[in-house]
Amino acid sequence: MLVAYGYIYPLQNHKKLVLCNDASLYRFQTPYFWPTQQWVAEDSDYAIYLAKRNIRKKGMLEPYEQAHYNHLHEWLNHKWDFIVMQATEQYKAGRERKKPDRVVFDCQERAYWIVNRPPRRTHSAMDVGPEHLLDPNTEEVTENHLRHVQTQAIMRSKVKSSVSLGALVKYITTYKNHDPFLAPCLPSNPWQTDNDSYWTLNMRRVDLPTKMRVERWSFSLFELLNDLRGRDDFKIFLKKEFSGENLAFWEAAEELKWGTASSMSTKAETIFKTFLAPGAPRWINIDGRTMGLTVKGLDHPHRYVLEAAQTHVFLLMKKDTFFRYLKSPVYKEIQKKALNPEAHNFNPAQLEQNARSRNPGIHPITLWQQEEEEKAKAAAASAPVDVKAMMSKIDRKK
Repeated sequence: MLVAYGYIYPLQNHKKLVLCNDASLYRFQTPYFWPTQQWVAEDSDYAIYLAKRNIRKKGMLEPYEQAHYNHLHEWLNHKWDFIVMQATEQYKAGRERKKPDRVVFDCQERAYWIVNRPPRRTHSAMDVGPEHLLDPNTEEVTENHLRHVQTQAIMRSKVKSSVSLGALVKYITTYKNHDPFLAPCLPSNPWQTDNDSYWTLNMRRVDLPTKMRVERWSFSLFELLNDLRGRDDFKIFLKKEFSGENLAFWEAAEELKWGTASSMSTKAETIFKTFLAPGAPRWINIDGRTMGLTVKGLDHPHRYVLEAAQTHVFLLMKKDTFFRYLKSPVYKEIQKKALNPEAHNFNPAQLEQNARSRNPGIHPITLWQQEEEEKAKAAAASAPVDVKAMMSKIDRKK
């Protein structure tokens, strides 16, 4: 970025405003030419610089400078005499300096104009940012390459602006009642009233969720799975349909993605034996290519080794299972039972009383421990029963 914005500049290949990983030499730019000075690079100033350079080089400008020079000569023809006079005066003043100082100033000035008036087919950090600069290891962009890029841009599928705006309006219409900046929190905003009923009603796992929360589940499968209470309800539906292996695999992939590094290999092996191995107890139905890539990646497991298979399973649930869930008695039942809290109307005295009796609430670590205990109980309940062990326990009691 220091090179791209002209704080330091290369001495040899001055047109490449990138830091090369070689023995190239660089010099610090004088603070007068730093972008932080925020003085606009006018066309007239650039024309004076090119005219001065034309005098010094005796008409032997570089091709890109000659093109700029000809364009400015036509554009600023009405005051070209003034530009040439200024250039001549600056050239004479420069001749009075010592040669080393004159060479250094010429390099500094050239580096400044390379940043602000870059050659054709190169990018300037002042216009598009340093992230769009050319790779220092690549050669200069050719005309054929530019034609190929233009062809790709033309062939790329585009969305009409009317379609994009329609999707944006639809999204806003869907979520406007669920945005705390646009709609009030029910029963009240705990940050304003010091009443934590809203947080209590919307805990991660509650027996009866609110109607707003249940409504949000219908927006998308992502919203449903992102809410642990909604995911539990979805599991009940899948269990009745005997198709819970897809969601179980999705959860296992999420646990692998966000789990500890030390348990990664063990979890990956368990997932393979449970869902992917031939004859697995909860084998998932994914296409052969995705299965092959996933099984091959499990030889050297990492956090995102199941990304392709997880995405495939998610899309399967999104296209089929999710819409059947929304029409099922399970979802309709939870809609009927869902709570619809009444809005609180606290007077100033009650608000003051709420502030005095403010409850710190349950600590997040305590909530996490409770969830881990519930997970362990659920895993133990769903685990296969060892009949021999049960019989041996009964014999011991006798």
